[in-house]
Amino acid sequence: MKISIRFFDDREIRAVWDDQQSKWWFSVLDVVGVLNEEADYNRVRNYWKYLKNKLKKEKPELVSATNQLKLLAPDGKSRLTDTLDSQGIMALAKHFPNTKATKFLDWFLYSDTSIDGQSKKRAYTLFESNLIHDFEVGTTQGLQQIHAYLFGGLYDFAGQIRTQSISKGGYQFVFAQHLPSYLQQIDAMPQSNLEEIIEKYAAMNKAHPFMEGNGRSTRIWLDLMLKKALKKCVDWSKIGKATYMNAMIISTVDDSVLLHVMKYGLTDQIHDRQMFVKGIDYSYYYEE
Repeated sequence: MKISIRFFDDREIRAVWDDQQSKWWFSVLDVVGVLNEEADYNRVRNYWKYLKNKLKKEKPELVSATNQLKLLAPDGKSRLTDTLDSQGIMALAKHFPNTKATKFLDWFLYSDTSIDGQSKKRAYTLFESNLIHDFEVGTTQGLQQIHAYLFGGLYDFAGQIRTQSISKGGYQFVFAQHLPSYLQQIDAMPQSNLEEIIEKYAAMNKAHPFMEGNGRSTRIWLDLMLKKALKKCVDWSKIGKATYMNAMIISTVDDSVLLHVMKYGLTDQIHDRQMFVKGIDYSYYYEE
């Protein structure tokens, strides 16, 4: 089962791909929660029960179009939940006559042909592709291979180490003239335990070797090191965007906070496709 997570105003909209019908099914509870601006799972579920009964009389075709599929619930267990396809979600949203519904539909109907959108599709395919097993693990060349795969044909510098100095949010990354020697130092750093891997990851963040696409590439690079050395990967859904970003900022002077955050997010589900795809969804969400 192919699972995807979309984000609307920092809220998750879970989706499941249907191979037989070649379409996505979206969680009704997630959409109802967004449109009602309600975060409490039980309240959302109760409201959907009420609305579902109401729609059975008014729009029976909409209710009959729901499909029950297994999705990960807030308690961490996979449970059957009502889903609708894109047409059903659009019809459902029209029963919420508010500005939130209008904004949601604008977002839902948008076809993402951006660089990130195309790159994200490529990232999804890495799980099934044997190419990910050919990447060098924990080296600059391995990171270049990941970046070239994600952004080849989208950026003319895909996979190429930058030759210009860059900064972000007032922070100056390693100057371009010092980058080759700095990357050699990173390549020489050990990666046998979590502390060493996080220190190496933080060092690569300081390097920021590409003009764009650093975070999306290095998070895959990090997971490959964790899988090889520890048989672990990061469950990125456990790490909030603000928490991650703050830890990364602090890691430029002290990586202990980042280490704590990553410890919390570790999982041994390294062969789980849903975990991988969810990680990609969160990784690209961090960059929005």
